[in-house]
Amino acid sequence: MPTYVVLASFTEKGAHDVKDTVSRADKFKEMAKKAGVTVKDMYWTLGPTDVVTICEAPDDETATSLSMSVAARGFVRTQTLRAFTPSEIQKILDRLV
Repeated sequence: MPTYVVLASFTEKGAHDVKDTVSRADKFKEMAKKAGVTVKDMYWTLGPTDVVTICEAPDDETATSLSMSVAARGFVRTQTLRAFTPSEIQKILDRLV
């Protein structure tokens, strides 16, 4: 199943309610499960990105839909990155012309 890295940064609303970030993360995991996405890991980080989440989703559309659903709630802005394992990237490299 494809892997995605979701970078989330708190909005002003999210920063104001930062004490609820862990409970919101639990709600995110429930949303992800309903969408068919598996949350592998979640980390709160220093720097311009406040939360990094590693997920597996069946396809780009599912991963994007989940990210948009989260962003629509107004607590974070997200950026979703498709991640490739060494074997996946090798298959891509093998197709170079």
